[in-house]
Amino acid sequence: MREEDSGKMNYLKEYGKYSSLLFQMIAIAAVGILGGIELDKWLKMRAPVFTILLTIFMAFVAIYHLFRTILKK
Repeated sequence: MREEDSGKMNYLKEYGKYSSLLFQMIAIAAVGILGGIELDKWLKMRAPVFTILLTIFMAFVAIYHLFRTILKK
Protein backbone atom coordinates (compact mmCIF):
# COMPACT_ATOMS: atom_id res chain seq x y z
CA MET A 1 0.00 0.00 0.00
CA ARG A 2 1.26 3.44 -0.80
CA GLU A 3 2.03 5.91 1.96
CA GLU A 4 -0.77 8.20 0.75
CA ASP A 5 -3.32 5.37 0.99
CA SER A 6 -2.05 4.45 4.44
CA GLY A 7 -2.55 8.03 5.65
CA LYS A 8 -6.05 8.09 4.21
CA MET A 9 -6.95 4.81 5.94
CA ASN A 10 -5.58 6.13 9.24
CA TYR A 11 -7.71 9.26 8.83
CA LEU A 12 -10.82 7.15 8.18
CA LYS A 13 -10.11 4.99 11.25
CA GLU A 14 -9.83 8.07 13.44
CA TYR A 15 -12.99 9.53 11.93
CA GLY A 16 -14.88 6.30 12.61
CA LYS A 17 -13.57 6.11 16.16
CA TYR A 18 -14.65 9.61 17.10
CA SER A 19 -17.98 9.50 15.29
CA SER A 20 -18.90 6.26 17.08
CA LEU A 21 -17.85 7.89 20.34
CA LEU A 22 -20.22 10.77 19.58
CA PHE A 23 -23.13 8.38 19.02
CA GLN A 24 -22.31 6.59 22.28
CA MET A 25 -22.38 9.90 24.16
CA ILE A 26 -25.72 10.80 22.57
CA ALA A 27 -27.12 7.41 23.61
CA ILE A 28 -25.90 7.88 27.19
CA ALA A 29 -27.54 11.32 27.35
CA ALA A 30 -30.77 9.96 25.84
CA VAL A 31 -30.95 7.22 28.48
CA GLY A 32 -30.69 9.85 31.21
CA ILE A 33 -33.30 12.15 29.70
CA LEU A 34 -35.83 9.46 28.81
CA GLY A 35 -35.27 7.58 32.06
CA GLY A 36 -35.81 10.77 34.05
CA ILE A 37 -39.00 11.61 32.16
CA GLU A 38 -40.42 8.14 32.71
CA LEU A 39 -39.44 8.14 36.39
CA ASP A 40 -41.11 11.53 36.89
CA LYS A 41 -44.26 10.26 35.20
CA TRP A 42 -44.27 7.03 37.21
CA LEU A 43 -43.85 8.87 40.52
CA LYS A 44 -46.27 11.64 39.43
CA MET A 45 -43.82 14.42 40.26
CA ARG A 46 -44.94 18.02 39.77
CA ALA A 47 -41.47 19.23 38.84
CA PRO A 48 -39.08 17.30 36.57
CA VAL A 49 -36.70 16.49 39.41
CA PHE A 50 -35.48 13.11 38.15
CA THR A 51 -35.21 14.36 34.58
CA ILE A 52 -32.83 17.09 35.69
CA LEU A 53 -30.86 14.87 38.08
CA LEU A 54 -30.47 11.98 35.65
CA THR A 55 -29.56 14.31 32.79
CA ILE A 56 -26.78 15.90 34.85
CA PHE A 57 -25.57 12.53 36.13
CA MET A 58 -25.53 10.97 32.66
CA ALA A 59 -23.67 14.01 31.29
CA PHE A 60 -20.90 13.27 33.79
CA VAL A 61 -21.01 9.59 32.80
CA ALA A 62 -20.69 10.57 29.13
CA ILE A 63 -17.71 12.85 29.85
CA TYR A 64 -16.06 10.11 31.92
CA HIS A 65 -16.61 7.67 29.05
CA LEU A 66 -15.14 10.18 26.60
CA PHE A 67 -11.94 10.69 28.59
CA ARG A 68 -11.59 7.01 29.36
CA THR A 69 -11.86 6.13 25.67
CA ILE A 70 -9.55 8.89 24.44
CA LEU A 71 -6.85 8.22 27.04
CA LYS A 72 -6.93 4.45 26.54
CA LYS A 73 -3.83 3.21 24.73
